[in-house]
Amino acid sequence: MGRLFYGTAEQPISIPDHLLSHLRAVITTKLRRSESFTVTWRHPEEDPDGRSTIWVHCSIPLRFVFDSAEPEKLDPEFLRELARGANSSAGLTIDLEHEPELAKLDAA
Repeated sequence: MGRLFYGTAEQPISIPDHLLSHLRAVITTKLRRSESFTVTWRHPEEDPDGRSTIWVHCSIPLRFVFDSAEPEKLDPEFLRELARGANSSAGLTIDLEHEPELAKLDAA
């Protein structure tokens, strides 16, 4: 389980490494272009009900921490899906409990 440290918050956001790798690629691309957007997720089962949204902006510090020392393989279709969300007026919504289908990557 990876962790995203957002702003000055001491408590990180826990995100599976595979999802965090894809999210990092989308976030860094958007921030290189000076494009801000929101990221929303439902709270995990063990947390209180509800959802959270963060505003991703180049002035807000971010740090990505991965449990795995090896980089994850990135799925181009999943990246496109996340980028579409980040480019929409609704912002990017992620599912912390969903692992994308990796069969395409394993077959390559």
